[in-house]
Amino acid sequence: MRVFSSLQLLSLAFGVSAIEQRDATLAYNQLQTWYNQSIGLWIPSTGWWNSANCLTVVANLATTDAAVAGKAEAVYDNTFYKAQEYNLQMQKTDEAPMYLVQSHHGAHLPKHKTTGFLNDYYDDEGWWALAWIAVYDVTGDRKYLRTAESIFEDMAKAYGTTPCGGLWWSKERTYVNAIANELFLDVAAHLANRAGAKSDYYLDYAKREWSWFKRSGMINSQNLINDGLDNATCENNGGTVWSYNQGVVLGGLTELSRATDDARYVTKAKIIADAAIANLTDSNGILHDVCEPDCGADGSQFKGVFARNLQILQQYSPETRYATFLEHNADSIWKYDRSRRGNKLSLIWSGPFIKPANASTQSSAMDALIAALAT
Repeated sequence: MRVFSSLQLLSLAFGVSAIEQRDATLAYNQLQTWYNQSIGLWIPSTGWWNSANCLTVVANLATTDAAVAGKAEAVYDNTFYKAQEYNLQMQKTDEAPMYLVQSHHGAHLPKHKTTGFLNDYYDDEGWWALAWIAVYDVTGDRKYLRTAESIFEDMAKAYGTTPCGGLWWSKERTYVNAIANELFLDVAAHLANRAGAKSDYYLDYAKREWSWFKRSGMINSQNLINDGLDNATCENNGGTVWSYNQGVVLGGLTELSRATDDARYVTKAKIIADAAIANLTDSNGILHDVCEPDCGADGSQFKGVFARNLQILQQYSPETRYATFLEHNADSIWKYDRSRRGNKLSLIWSGPFIKPANASTQSSAMDALIAALAT
């Protein structure tokens, strides 16, 4: 009698081809060539917040692939204990047109005992909270959920302290932007569906954050989300419409809808998703960011975040157009954005493959592959 993995059963049920199933496994194997066992991060191939996204990708694939799930257990544990020992001393800039993280990629990383996964940037903290929630979802180990809760508490201390409302981008309190606030919403809504007796506590934060965010002006007249607010006026700064800003909010609103059984949140999520797909894709429906082909240390992660969160929305409230979008992007990545050797996945999903691929481009593209498998 043949025994099927959960991913194979998913493939049979939804007609996903064997080559797509193999793609995700091969891509995972390549991603792990960049994993630094000694520090529990995908560094120096990519940066601190990107490593949180790499971990999220591993956990999400493990939910549907028994073979990966077995390997991933050691990754979770190693990252949980070793990554906390490193302070990567990132230097961020809020100069237009991009908000980039420049991580120290040298051979000698400064070692510093930290408190959990906290640093000077609330968006970084949000990524790590979501990563540990993803690991909790696949393992059931509550130490990961407790870590996400402790990260959220650090973010919550700064909530409502800006002159514009919402959450600061960093502890230097220089900027109110979309991504930090979307992540705060997303983490709160995720925890509301997982924290048991404290669910109402997190749900209250999620509702308040969304109520503020939708009035903040960051969602423009096209139903697209600009980068942030002008410090002086607290009005939309007209900043770049990045794919990840259109993505994180989808996951937050879907989890909020799940927690409240209120379909209005999902309705708004679909409006934003449709606007993003209409405005950020080429004539073949393949997703792009305006920074391509040079997206720096941050922009290479963005598109995968959109695909991952669209898949969360799609699983909760399916639409044929979203399934088609995810499948087309995954197919394009594998056909046109893959190296001839090693199954490396690069920045431009429509192709061609451009060097260098790294853990950021790989995990971002994997988000699309995993999302397509799950539709």
